[in-house]
Amino acid sequence: MISHSVHDYLRLSLVAGVGVVTAKQLVEIFGSAADIWQQDKQSWLSVDGIGPKMANALEEAQSDKVTKKIDALIKQCVAKNIHVLCPEDDAWPLQLQSCSDAPLSLYIKGQLDCLQADKIIGMVGARKASAEGKLITRRWSSYLSKQNVIIVSGMAPGIDSAAHGGSLDAGAAGISVLGYGLSAGSAQQQKQIDAMVEKGCVISEYAPDKIAHASYFPQRNRIIASLSHGLVVVEGGIKSGSLITARQALNYGREVFAVPGSVLNDVHTGCHQLIKDGAILASNAEDILGNMDWHCTQKPANQYQPKSDTEAKIIQLLQAEIKHVDALAEDCGLTVPALSTILLALELGGIIEKLPGSRYTLS
Repeated sequence: MISHSVHDYLRLSLVAGVGVVTAKQLVEIFGSAADIWQQDKQSWLSVDGIGPKMANALEEAQSDKVTKKIDALIKQCVAKNIHVLCPEDDAWPLQLQSCSDAPLSLYIKGQLDCLQADKIIGMVGARKASAEGKLITRRWSSYLSKQNVIIVSGMAPGIDSAAHGGSLDAGAAGISVLGYGLSAGSAQQQKQIDAMVEKGCVISEYAPDKIAHASYFPQRNRIIASLSHGLVVVEGGIKSGSLITARQALNYGREVFAVPGSVLNDVHTGCHQLIKDGAILASNAEDILGNMDWHCTQKPANQYQPKSDTEAKIIQLLQAEIKHVDALAEDCGLTVPALSTILLALELGGIIEKLPGSRYTLS
């Protein structure tokens, strides 16, 4: 069911020259979106910043042509099982209510209740992320999801996709925010949307058929930042969209976490800068829960008991860092063939994980 208030906000969003800030100013002055359309041109002109051109545009928005356009859009959304929400709806995300530049409406597929969750963490980072960055993201996302934390990201390649993958691994709800309409993605993107909406939801501020545009993604990022109670940046350069999202999150009063990495790799420079600027250094998912003052709800798994001194040595080495098989063989004093048998047993037991390039890490 789409509320009548949605019609009023959609009409407002179609007014040429009226952005979200001006629109919210009009709502505040006149009391509601519906009340805006009860005014005459003189009343609109009495508002600071509203000139004759914008007043004429407001008047034009009341035409039958615009009404038919709104009705057709609503009909399209109903047919595609797309919810449309505005700030006056009960299901409107609580986190957006205090953000002055929040959208006037949202198009949503999936479960609306996750938008009201009291534990939401955004996870963002580089599209061309390292294998380690994607591994960290997926693991942390899965772990946090098992602690009843909702993970929100942007469904881009790299860190975003790893974050959503972690939620799906945990069989938990997640939120994806798109920079295009819900029906405008590729076949692969539509498959990702279908996977997300079973337990979580996918959001866009753009009409269903709106194709992606470069300018839409910074806009998308502000929704990720505002929805989140805390934001984690895993990898990103100094001028990356991830840092823009982090600064938006700080402006909204959210906690920002940054994952450090090698100083030799430019993909970590953005995170290092965030830490210099006061972001919280996160070395594991428990750092996030602790700093957010959220209690762990998942019982710890039984700790693996090594079957030999070599297994114990391997686990000790991999607790500190990801290591190549050659380095492990040297540290353990074994040949690679001899070590490989032990590594395979640990891998099959789910204790360690093999990464591209014959590198290993703890599972």
